[in-house]
Amino acid sequence: MVTRFNRRLLLSALTLCLAGSLCAAPARQFEAAVAQFLQARGGDEAAIGQADATFAALLKAEPANPVLLAYTGALSALRATTTWLPWKKIRHAEDGLALLDKALTLLTPAHNAALPHEVPVALEVHLVAANTFLALPGFMNRHARGVKLLDELLASAQLGAAPLQFKGEVWLAAARLAAQEQRLD
Repeated sequence: MVTRFNRRLLLSALTLCLAGSLCAAPARQFEAAVAQFLQARGGDEAAIGQADATFAALLKAEPANPVLLAYTGALSALRATTTWLPWKKIRHAEDGLALLDKALTLLTPAHNAALPHEVPVALEVHLVAANTFLALPGFMNRHARGVKLLDELLASAQLGAAPLQFKGEVWLAAARLAAQEQRLD
């Protein structure tokens, strides 16, 4: 199901792609990858493999792109839900976490710049990483980092200039976390 935020995310990614600041890969291929990612995140197991293959191809063309690394890492971690073999679950999750860590490490002040009415790359990478870290089981020891990334997003001055749909996604993630931790205030 394509929500308003998912459409905004897809349009933002396309705009960044067409502007040349996000990916060197063809915009159509990136558009397909984002659409597949959104389906995968919604629970479509077949879309996980398709999106993973598409993002892997995009990443091969531009291996230092933090957005592509973040999506690829999130998909790899999501792939852990498709197998029942514990060692495969761990391998997929750890591979995804390594890619997310690399994406976060590659962020520079240049990634904080936003196109008019768009989300800065740094905020998008932080949100993808935070959502992934918070969805992991406790033994993966990423919950605290996910909370920290979400807190940084909420405190970011750039969040105020972000589109309302993106702010809503950040606030929704914060609300889910607060409810999970039984912090009703």
